[in-house]
Amino acid sequence: MTNAALLRSRAESEADAFPGLMASADHLASAVLLGMHGRRRAGMGDEFWQHRPAMPGDTARQIDWRRSARSDAQFVQEKEWQAAQSVLIWVDRARSMGFASDGGLPTKGGRARLLGLATAILLNRGGERVALAEPGAHPRHGEAQLHRIARALAAPQDATGATQDDAPEYGLPDTTNLPSHARGLFLSDFLGDLAALEAALGAAADRGIRGALVQVLDPQEEAFPFQGRTVFESMGRGLRHETLKAGDLRDRYLDRLAARKAALQALALDTGWQFHCHHTDQPASAALLWIFGALEHRHGC
Repeated sequence: MTNAALLRSRAESEADAFPGLMASADHLASAVLLGMHGRRRAGMGDEFWQHRPAMPGDTARQIDWRRSARSDAQFVQEKEWQAAQSVLIWVDRARSMGFASDGGLPTKGGRARLLGLATAILLNRGGERVALAEPGAHPRHGEAQLHRIARALAAPQDATGATQDDAPEYGLPDTTNLPSHARGLFLSDFLGDLAALEAALGAAADRGIRGALVQVLDPQEEAFPFQGRTVFESMGRGLRHETLKAGDLRDRYLDRLAARKAALQALALDTGWQFHCHHTDQPASAALLWIFGALEHRHGC
């Protein structure tokens, strides 16, 4: 295929995917907004809202020493939200995210893109500045920015021009370009190098960045329903394991998956983030509600 033909094919794929993704995310965001009232939350303002326990990363200037003197703990005085913040969204595009165990289920990447864009729509409607956590991205507000995000998520290649065929087996967020004191939403299966993720989140936390980690898994990855002779192969075919007794591996697999979730929960707690696990056979609205709550309430991030 010539370069021109390849470019046209990619452009047509993007054009086909963009309207559907945008419509689905807008519908999901609108459904979640129904029945929700007000946006009262913590932020930079003048009106007192509440006290919260001090967390790692809070400075001595933030401590309300008068309130803290009445107990054994230290407290920070939060103000009601009055100014927009920047929210950066990272959607993992690694090969592992292309997995779906059943034709009736979305891929992990498909669900992550839907949740990422729906979150951007909700935040934009609330006056926030949003962007994808990619090199050269600038948080902005408005419909034009939502269309930029939707086109980027629907495109067959990422911001560097790499397609999923060029992507690594497992993804890792790049936090080096995130603005200080921004908020972040990272959507991934988080099955890759945990040490590298710890370093990335630690660096982000040092710059006052807080947010939410959403682990997106296929139900088959949670249940491990395999018996007898089975060949396990990664999406990029870089990893392969064949066994005659797959059932004998189930307990060890489930123990390792539970340990990974516990490690992610502990990492989120240590860095001031929140952690949630979502399965692709569950309603996307449930995950979006959790994300909205996690990002809206700074004392929980």
